[in-house]
Amino acid sequence: MDLYNLRKQFDESGMMMCFNGPFSHSIIEEIGTALRNHLAAENIAKAAVLDVFAVYIELAQNVRNYLALRELGHGDTAASIITIARWNEGYMVSSGNMVLQEDAALLCARINEINAMTPEELKRSYKEQMRREVQPGALGAGLGLLEIARHSSAPMHCSVRTVDETYVFFSLSAFV
Repeated sequence: MDLYNLRKQFDESGMMMCFNGPFSHSIIEEIGTALRNHLAAENIAKAAVLDVFAVYIELAQNVRNYLALRELGHGDTAASIITIARWNEGYMVSSGNMVLQEDAALLCARINEINAMTPEELKRSYKEQMRREVQPGALGAGLGLLEIARHSSAPMHCSVRTVDETYVFFSLSAFV
């Protein structure tokens, strides 16, 4: 592996941080701490630091929770990646993980639905979801994608790449 070329690709694409591997609570926490420190060192507005951090946490937890829910945290199915890069005048936070094919279309449809919401509709949907009871067996309150959209400065972008007859690699990017 040519680490110099990898570093050069990272620099050219604005990549600030990247983690590739299985997510655990402690990994998410450690990367979060490093991210906050890195952004603080760049002297950006505290609100921007909080937005990037919030999006990172939601994306990382969504990956971890999905893998736990579908019991995919072993071997190749545990393959996950999260990146934070400079993007235009802001930042792009992206995550990618293996997803069952039957779940990918639903995820993309939900993201497209959220992207089509006005700020008022997004706020209303968030409040409605907050009031709903958490379903038994759920790993969260279903607020993750709404929370990401609330902190984003542009529509979220998702993509799906077929891996085999069972899995796709699902990627989601948010722009802050």
